[in-house]
Amino acid sequence: PSAAALLACDRRGQPASPAMDEEYDVIVLGTGLKECILSGLLSVDGLKVLHMDRNDYYGGDSTSLNLNQLWKKFRGEDKPPAHLGSSKDYNVDMVPKFMMANGTLVRTLIHTNVTKYLSFKAVDGSFVFSKGKIHKVPATDMEALKSPLMGLFEKRRARNFFIYVQNYDEADPKTHQGLDLTTLTTKELIAKYGLVDDTVDFIGHALALHRDDRHLNEPALDTVKRMKLYSESLARFQGGSPYIYPLYGLGELPQGFARLSAVYGGTYMLSKPECKVEFDMEGKACGVTSEGETAKCKKVVCDPSYLTNKVRKIGKVARAIAIMSHPIPNTNESHSVQIILPQKQLGRNSDMYVFCCSYTHNVAPKGKFIAFVSAEAESDNIQSELKPGIDLLGPVDELFFDMYDRYEPVNEPSLDNCFISTSYDATTHFETTVTDVLNMYTMITGKTIDLSVDLSAASAAEEEY
Repeated sequence: PSAAALLACDRRGQPASPAMDEEYDVIVLGTGLKECILSGLLSVDGLKVLHMDRNDYYGGDSTSLNLNQLWKKFRGEDKPPAHLGSSKDYNVDMVPKFMMANGTLVRTLIHTNVTKYLSFKAVDGSFVFSKGKIHKVPATDMEALKSPLMGLFEKRRARNFFIYVQNYDEADPKTHQGLDLTTLTTKELIAKYGLVDDTVDFIGHALALHRDDRHLNEPALDTVKRMKLYSESLARFQGGSPYIYPLYGLGELPQGFARLSAVYGGTYMLSKPECKVEFDMEGKACGVTSEGETAKCKKVVCDPSYLTNKVRKIGKVARAIAIMSHPIPNTNESHSVQIILPQKQLGRNSDMYVFCCSYTHNVAPKGKFIAFVSAEAESDNIQSELKPGIDLLGPVDELFFDMYDRYEPVNEPSLDNCFISTSYDATTHFETTVTDVLNMYTMITGKTIDLSVDLSAASAAEEEY
């Protein structure tokens, strides 16, 4: 490190901004959802946190845009056409994801009491693409018997498998039926029930939410737990899906955690250019400089864009964003819906996801729907690559295409005190995102969060229809 950098970590004259003249336990860079959750959790733990962002808005890559902002991003300077309605009625998520009702994000929201800043509404439908058609995802033994996804004999076999999963209790060996799911692979477990490939496909991808087929050769316990999470989340609301989603979109989430952090004494600063991480002689992060002032710290938490020399590119996400005047066809007129297109059905290496929400979640003007098609990019021609998903949408008013690189950290946090999040993936649900956050929390603090919370604490807001 240069002499200037070392000096930067040394105390200097009284700076213009008092917040910069402090020493913090943690400085968080970027107000993306992952960073905001961590900032909230660390503040609640009593750590002194400074949270900075080079942008003048919350959310980083996971922000929500109004129509004018969306237009500027994808169409340059032109104004959007009047028939699309008022710009401020749009809240278009740049990283659209639903939440599993009993999943880790909801547990984290309850654990931190951020639920009080948000209102949720159940998502209408959960579907899977199989043999060229959209089908409702069957999640229980009773639904398996009714599902057109399977023939008569397959339904019975699937029902027996679902009953095994529903009754399975890790702590009660009687429910294991002599099988050790920590060593038995998913493929071996499913083989015991004689299920065909298409059934294996929707179980693994639409219920257990695996992104590819690697899980088939891994211990079955993880898949069984994921299936249980799906069916327990589904049972939470008498809706057609296990998912919930905040009114006004996901832009509300980072701000909810930012408010939490502020309540516990965290300091927030937006529009801070450069945000340069400073390192001491041993290569450990010791502060952050912006506009000539350096705030000192023990640890830095950030998204990949703030420490580009400590991350590597691991892929690209391709996404289409559509504004429509109708629900997606063949989804029972659902105003909010997820459709998973398993890789095998498309001859791909990873799944494709369709996500739709509408004015009923306050993300668009009355009568308008926002649909997204996302996938891990496997070619440079994203329009043809996303075609299978776009073809399901029916007529669209406007269509935007977006592609962004995904990064993961390659540093050793124990050596440099830098904790870097992984870029958001193509999935349209939050389980992978929150797993990354909780792993980072444990690396930073050495603790694990107890998420065995009273799930009913999040139900008050959800019932206000």
